[in-house]
Amino acid sequence: MTTEQRVETGYRPRAIQRAIHEEMARKRFSIVVAHRRFGKTVLAVNTLIDAALRAGRDAKFAYVAPYFRQAKDVAWDILQKYTESVPGCTTNQAELSVTLPHGARVKLYGADNPDSLRGIGLNGLVIDELADIRPNTWGEVLRPTLASDRGFCLMIGTPKGVNLFSELFYAALDDDAWFAGHYPASKTGILADDELAMIRATSTESQYAQEMECDFNAAVDNALIPLDAVLAAAGKHLPDADYAGAAKVIGVDVARFGDDRSVIFKRQGLYAHEPIVYNDIDNMELAGRVANQIAEFQPDAVFVDGGRGEGVIDRLRMLGHNVIEVAFGGKASNPHYYNKRSEMWGELAEWLRSGGVLPDHGALKTDLCVPTYDMKTGKFRLESKDDIKKRGMKSPDVGDALALTFAESVMPKGIRNLSNYRGRVTHDWDPFAEAV
Repeated sequence: MTTEQRVETGYRPRAIQRAIHEEMARKRFSIVVAHRRFGKTVLAVNTLIDAALRAGRDAKFAYVAPYFRQAKDVAWDILQKYTESVPGCTTNQAELSVTLPHGARVKLYGADNPDSLRGIGLNGLVIDELADIRPNTWGEVLRPTLASDRGFCLMIGTPKGVNLFSELFYAALDDDAWFAGHYPASKTGILADDELAMIRATSTESQYAQEMECDFNAAVDNALIPLDAVLAAAGKHLPDADYAGAAKVIGVDVARFGDDRSVIFKRQGLYAHEPIVYNDIDNMELAGRVANQIAEFQPDAVFVDGGRGEGVIDRLRMLGHNVIEVAFGGKASNPHYYNKRSEMWGELAEWLRSGGVLPDHGALKTDLCVPTYDMKTGKFRLESKDDIKKRGMKSPDVGDALALTFAESVMPKGIRNLSNYRGRVTHDWDPFAEAV
């Protein structure tokens, strides 16, 4: 289409949808979290149609749903409805595609067949219900389709716990390249109050919070650390006097596999410093970085993950540093806990309740909300890293590094009575009470 031509598709966005379109026009990447019956799919499909009408010849645009059948059931009628008035437009039912008269095309795909998207270049992409799509599909398949033509992407959906959708949303809040919008039913005014009251009456509290109020944490009833607690603690100001006399501790989590991260985390009492995160770093180099932090921070204790950190520990000891090896699967000091890792995370959760302050760090905020727990053994047992990965999430390495700073009670240098120093946290949390 030329810039002089005006095409009437019949799309009439609500004021809130129009505002979203305006925000998206200023950003290459957008992620929209919205309640059920918001009109997400109508907004998304019309975003693609508008972009295709404005694009050059043979431009390609894609709508991706978790499943191909879902794309057909949810978006195909909408795509046809808003393109049927475009002169010269043709549809292909078998391919679920619409081709505009100047050759630009909008096509529907299912993420259950990601190979169908490999190798193609896109000018624009919509991903619907991202929470239901396998996490690696974004990084391995969908993101590369936008590279050659610097295409745009809109992600839309309703929360389903802590997963790739929540991770990308909270990362987008801190990234100027992204527009991140959050639209709970109580704020949009799209659904009438009596309708919302009926939905609430027939839903559980968790279901309503998730589906209508767009609460990422609501769907995870057995999450150890609630998302709202993490957000409240992130970036909060803490006067120096509240932690100045507390022990300084460093936790070091060492990467186990190729996509894991090695992390150095410093904490003093109620104050957690910005984590130092490394990808693809060998143990000798990591040991050198830890040694530098020890020299700068002058910690009272350094706890290192013993699972894959043997080389780091040996090297630091050779350099004259007194570091403490921690076995995540080892015996907990408190008999209520299943193992040492469960105990450390339990202490971390209590530290947050006691006023702990976190850095405003995207990966940390996601990591802390990921692990769930159970009491099946009669003891508090944290979800393992392997089980977390099985449900499509990254290993919570940044969170584990912070948890390592709670491996043991630490006394500041020169202080003999632990109760005398400021910033001490008492750990009186009863995991059995939390499980009730």
